[in-house]
Amino acid sequence: MNPRLLLSLPLLALATPAVAQHEGHGAPTPPAADPHAGHAMPTPAPAPAADPHAGHAMPAAPAPTPAADPHAGHVMPAPATEGTEPPPAGDASAPPPPTDHAAERFFSPQAMAAARAQLSVEHGGSTAWKVMLSQAEIRPRDGDDAWGWEGEAWYGGDRNRLVLKTSGEGTVGGDLESAELQALWSRPIGPYFDVQAGIRHDFEPGPSRTYAVFGIEGLAPYWFELEAAAFVSNKGDVSARFEAAYDLRLTQKLILEPSAELELAAQSVPELEIGSGLTSGELGLRLRYEFKPEFAPYIGVMHERKFGDTADFARAHGEKAEETMFVLGLRAWF
Repeated sequence: MNPRLLLSLPLLALATPAVAQHEGHGAPTPPAADPHAGHAMPTPAPAPAADPHAGHAMPAAPAPTPAADPHAGHVMPAPATEGTEPPPAGDASAPPPPTDHAAERFFSPQAMAAARAQLSVEHGGSTAWKVMLSQAEIRPRDGDDAWGWEGEAWYGGDRNRLVLKTSGEGTVGGDLESAELQALWSRPIGPYFDVQAGIRHDFEPGPSRTYAVFGIEGLAPYWFELEAAAFVSNKGDVSARFEAAYDLRLTQKLILEPSAELELAAQSVPELEIGSGLTSGELGLRLRYEFKPEFAPYIGVMHERKFGDTADFARAHGEKAEETMFVLGLRAWF
């Protein structure tokens, strides 16, 4: 036997337990290659400071107090249940249409009529009066100057009045050419118009006549003052007259008043120098200044013209059938 082999056997036996000790232990895995090797790495953020209250129990914050409920203590209606059918419509009759007096919806119409009558007696049953001189003027013209007037007076209440109207003209230092007086009963037929009826008497020209009068006067839209009347004389003559006027306020005190008048006759009346049809017409334009509403002098111009047979009668007696005159006058009332 080989002497070297014999010497190595004891050494091999001593080494066997040491090898057995390291069996089952893995050698550490070598680290993988760093992909950021060779790159500058950012400086890590500093760690936050230690909380001085760390580890201490903190008391819980009190819950906020709720706002006071404005409906607290009130009974709130329950919402309508979906799908509930609406109540059936009532079969009561419709209310009556509104009338001029709203109180009659709640009180007896007879009782309210009696109350209105009493109120009218206590507050609206008074009487009043007025005298109005619309025109008092001089009319200079060739030959002899003329003058004329027109006015009215009334007395009564809101519904019934006695009205007196007068008008006429003549020459200065000469005769009275025409003059008339009317006595009328007047009653309103609406907010703006009155119906009038009565008598009229003409003093000149002669022979004098007396007429039955039926007319209407009032305020038309746009503030036109209108007057219309029909006349039937004691001789059976029928005639009519239409008048219109308008107050155009240039200032609070300066007023321009245009006016127009037409007269018609159903038949000729030779003794009065009146022909049938359109007998005469007049246009006027007067500018007045109201120092006071009750006192207003004026100046103006007027144009008169006779038509048809009436113009022929005037020429036959040496009178003009057409004439234009300046006027100077006064308007007053009290």
